[in-house]
Amino acid sequence: MSAEVQVLDLQRMLIGDLTPLFMLEIAVRTTIMFLWLLALLRFAGQRSLAQLGPLELAIVIALGSAAGDPMFYPEVPLLHGMLTLALVVALQRGVSYLIVRNEQAETLLEGTPLELIRNGVLQTETMRTAKLSHGDVFEALRNEGVRQLGEVQRAYLEQNGTFSVFCHPPGQAPPGLQVAPPWDLEPPPAAGPNDLALCRRCGAPAQTVACTCGEKGTAPAVHDVLV
Repeated sequence: MSAEVQVLDLQRMLIGDLTPLFMLEIAVRTTIMFLWLLALLRFAGQRSLAQLGPLELAIVIALGSAAGDPMFYPEVPLLHGMLTLALVVALQRGVSYLIVRNEQAETLLEGTPLELIRNGVLQTETMRTAKLSHGDVFEALRNEGVRQLGEVQRAYLEQNGTFSVFCHPPGQAPPGLQVAPPWDLEPPPAAGPNDLALCRRCGAPAQTVACTCGEKGTAPAVHDVLV
């Protein structure tokens, strides 16, 4: 039976059961694995260091485990970790080569862009597929300087998780659903009798019955609430 653990034992908490000299070995291990990882990432290519798609995210998780354990676990040989890192990067290079050569493989591994907005109207079914909320999309639009949905001709969720937004030329945008200020700070009022009424959820022209997205509430079309 193992010895009883002494609570709040600073020596055990800070150094453990190994000799303090092992801290020097940790420094050496960490330096070696860090330099090896840098060299492999340089070999992997710039795309791996850009926005992370599903493939890159899987690589980051694998690299983190393979590089971290040999840095401070004395029972994990450095060469085992270095071989694992090399294999992960080699697999990444192989998969990247396959993606470049085969469009079906690219679609399978990285997905396809999704259209989120078309002519000022949110594509709610696509948002549901992408697990994006109303607030997520509006936050991304505000980051692009969009003040109301009518400004947006098309918006896409790219394969790496970023948003691409294409707007009407300045001064040519029709009115649309309020994007700024955020609804949490200044929610839009209900559409009045003299307002151009839009669906409060997707921004489509309001109908006498519930919108095709299922929303019954309305909001007025605006050009710029911030003016």
